Amino acid sequence: MFRAIVVDEGKPAEIREVDDDFLQPGEVTIDVEYSSVNFKDGLALAGNRGVVRTFPIIPGIDLVGTVAASDSARFAVGDLVLLNGDGIGESRFGGLAERARVRADALIPLPENLSASRAAAIGTAGFTAMIAVLAIERLGILPTAGDVLVTGAAGGVGSVAIAMLAARGYSVTASTGRAEAEGDYLRRLGAADVIDRAQFSDPGKPLQKARWAGAIDSVGSATLANVLAQTNYGGVVVSCGLAQGGDLPSSVMPFILRAVTLTGANSVDAPLALREQAWAALATELDLDLLDSMTSTTDLAGALDAGPTILGGQIRGRTVVDVRR
Repeated sequence: MFRAIVVDEGKPAEIREVDDDFLQPGEVTIDVEYSSVNFKDGLALAGNRGVVRTFPIIPGIDLVGTVAASDSARFAVGDLVLLNGDGIGESRFGGLAERARVRADALIPLPENLSASRAAAIGTAGFTAMIAVLAIERLGILPTAGDVLVTGAAGGVGSVAIAMLAARGYSVTASTGRAEAEGDYLRRLGAADVIDRAQFSDPGKPLQKARWAGAIDSVGSATLANVLAQTNYGGVVVSCGLAQGGDLPSSVMPFILRAVTLTGANSVDAPLALREQAWAALATELDLDLLDSMTSTTDLAGALDAGPTILGGQIRGRTVVDVRR
């Protein structure tokens, strides 16, 4: 028997005692040590059908742990592994449990210089941020091109994105609804400037004063539309979230008149090669002291309380869940 957070349709999420027969099929069974709380997890804990594809569900789109059983040639009992996305916590049982059974295809070994708890602190948020940074570089935006904007800056994706961009030499402007309260925190992560998100929140003109060489946006809706309208000629905007909404009240003008590129960062379906590239960069480049400064830890019961908090935009940085506590 082991503990798991379980969400049934129309019922509050709760911690239950279940056994291995409760788990879904998969090639690798893992004794989970750590998970984390992401925006998607907050939605899943609330039973949001836009995220949860099947009930019951064990939420948790991240997991880090030790292989307990394996039918995969890539993994052996005792291996330390991590998994982000790949449908866990949405259509497959996730990491907010003491045990998980998963597909092997997206599972990767824990990088040697990362502890299990720090890998969970990076989690899907950091993984998504790294994919976004790699996209900006791949599409030709170098540090000399100008300022890069990060929206939703005090959240998990934003925090890691700022740290990774700054480490690679970019000048980063952080946009947040908590500019006064979180300004010092965001500057410690590497932001050169901190601005209030209010200037992006309402619908604006389809083309505005060009300000950004690139941007990483986790907000969507009018915010993303305004970011596109303010992006320089040839700039790149990476969309990776929809905290404000999934709509995009924009026009074709930024794309036609300024040759702006809008691309996405999808951590759920990322191929194995991209997963390995992103995690190699995170493991070697991310300042672990900065990571620790943006991380808090809770237990499995605390994850239930963290769900509404993250949906309310009140969580700073990353929240790790020690599922064994």
